[in-house]
Amino acid sequence: MQVDYPELVIEYGGGLLAGVDEVGRGPLIGAVVAAAVILDPARPIDGLTDSKALSAPRREALDVEIRRHALAFAVAEASAQEIDELNIHHATHLAMRRAIDALVPNAEYLLVDGNCLPGHHVPGQALVKGDARHPAIGAASILAKVARDAQMRELDARHPGYGFARHKGYPTPEHLAALERLGPLPDHRRSFAPVKRQLALW
Repeated sequence: MQVDYPELVIEYGGGLLAGVDEVGRGPLIGAVVAAAVILDPARPIDGLTDSKALSAPRREALDVEIRRHALAFAVAEASAQEIDELNIHHATHLAMRRAIDALVPNAEYLLVDGNCLPGHHVPGQALVKGDARHPAIGAASILAKVARDAQMRELDARHPGYGFARHKGYPTPEHLAALERLGPLPDHRRSFAPVKRQLALW
């Protein structure tokens, strides 16, 4: 795969390059979801970028294209319990490593969104705002976002009143008010301050 970013050329020597990204560090509930994608240079996909810059229908359409045309992809997660046990930083890296390990064929180089690598044996490089700068990371961002949003819709169906389908678990005024009114759920991250405060009251 041709890499079009000068800062990557020094380290990247060819082979199967996987983009890696996560979604869900900030929410108060649910898993953090990571994805890894190896794009097929013979089957380019237009419009790959940071999932937050795309509408929900466009993300859904690109999710289908990525799954259909990529050489390999995987979506993995670390649960709310693992987040509480490890902290969100280490749980995010655990989810990333799980996604990387699930790729078939295996990646030979990683491009990871952010400023640090997840501690995997495959060599790679962290790229700040990489989801908007490299299509493979953008693809991973889209898969992770679509997967986590689907989880939030399922949670909303099981627990109406919290508004998960709208705020996706982030600490919006609506979510904080529902948390105070209805109390924490088993899926809430108990180590996060707003949840911890409410647990002390219930």
